[in-house]
Amino acid sequence: MSQTRRVLSAQIAHETNTFSIVPTTLEDYRKRLFLLDAEIAPALADTRMEIAAHLAAAKRYGWSLVQPIAASATPSGKVTAECWAELQRLVYAACETGPLDGVILALHGAMVTETDDDAEGALLEGLRKRLGETIPIAVTLDLHANVTERMGRLASIMLPYRTYPHIDQYETAFRAAELLQSAMDGTIRPKVFRLQGPLLEGCNHGRTQGGVMSDLLARAAEMQTQTPGLLSVDLCAGFSRSDIAEVGPSIQVTYDASHNAAETAARQAATALNDEMIRRRAEATVTVLDLPTATQLAVAATADATDTRPLVIADFSDNPGSGAYGDGVRLLEALLDAEIQSVLFGVLGDPEAAARCHEAGLGASLEVVVGAKRDPASYGPPLTLTGRVTGLSGGAFVCEGPMNAGQPMTLGPAALLEVNGISIAISTNTLQTYDQEMFRILGAEPARFRIVAVKSAHHFRAAFGPMAKEVILADSGGLATFDHTKLSYRKVRRPVWPLDEIPAG
Repeated sequence: MSQTRRVLSAQIAHETNTFSIVPTTLEDYRKRLFLLDAEIAPALADTRMEIAAHLAAAKRYGWSLVQPIAASATPSGKVTAECWAELQRLVYAACETGPLDGVILALHGAMVTETDDDAEGALLEGLRKRLGETIPIAVTLDLHANVTERMGRLASIMLPYRTYPHIDQYETAFRAAELLQSAMDGTIRPKVFRLQGPLLEGCNHGRTQGGVMSDLLARAAEMQTQTPGLLSVDLCAGFSRSDIAEVGPSIQVTYDASHNAAETAARQAATALNDEMIRRRAEATVTVLDLPTATQLAVAATADATDTRPLVIADFSDNPGSGAYGDGVRLLEALLDAEIQSVLFGVLGDPEAAARCHEAGLGASLEVVVGAKRDPASYGPPLTLTGRVTGLSGGAFVCEGPMNAGQPMTLGPAALLEVNGISIAISTNTLQTYDQEMFRILGAEPARFRIVAVKSAHHFRAAFGPMAKEVILADSGGLATFDHTKLSYRKVRRPVWPLDEIPAG
């Protein structure tokens, strides 16, 4: 019988848009995912999330898991010092419960706090101080992680997702667990080689449906298969809305340091991928449209009687999943002005408007001020609308997937407000719109509308793409714009593309 090992398993995730004026607090974690100790396994075991893979690996290998916390907050501004101190405390306290044989962490990799530009690196440093240098630490990351030198140096195993939308969270975490088991067995001695070039952006924003990121991942997989000693060859597209020194795309190679030539091979693989990443930095497979163009396409789509499937419009620059405020109304305003019918719009995070609809009640007509309330000077003004409440919900739903399938989430008290043929889903909590259940709990079936406008950049494609006749991206002037000249970077290393010209690579 194999030896029972004690393994620390935890999730602390946040993608921080440092340009947001909305701080991230412990309450923001509680609105999305904040589970402690014995709460974790019952809630997440049957999901497709990383913690579920930790639980499955423990069952396979006979681990005794120490699980202090599973927490994730919607992307927003910097995590407050108070919140960050509590998140760290919970993880470090688990180190005092007895000897540990290994650690497996589900992190994002782009978390910035009021005290740490490199939060994940700080967390790993704290663990190393408590556990020493020999305990293997496996880390999984979002494909949009900003991987720092400190993170690569302190982690033993580092595996980012390989899909965007992220539908391989479980598989990535299970691969990490397999490597962790081998490390604890002593059959491998894993280390991470990390390389980052002079890019703020690139890799086709990480899209894995063709284009440069797909090509790079295919090349990485070939290197991993054909090169002895390379355990995993991976790339991160980075998260450009974090103004930190080590922001941007990177390559991570987890290699077996007990293999004589593995470190050299890791360096060579990373260099080759980095060169191609720089050379192809400007390639993109998706066209971004301005609001007039997107509106014209919406008008044409509703006039098309031959194909009544929805046109899906991604209000990507107001995507809460990129730390934008999620209550922008410029696209909504354009659709209303064009008098387009059969539109489903949302989910728009506006607690005041949601409360007004609940106070009025189902079927009531009312005037309500909607949207652009968090930083109106930058993307306002709000809209004053008169409409009818056609749906109300407490906001609880379970993701149907493919992304985060099985995960329970909540919009908080939510409402569907119909205004001149446009149904607007309004929530209390701010969440990226990547699951159709977010509309269905309000009585709105997305497939029955001619236009579906979602607050998302790319994750929506997993659930909404299959039903759409076409998908377009509209820049409504939100905080998640791809135009980096509109953001005031102060800490990013220079020179860096596209803020500066760099050699072709």
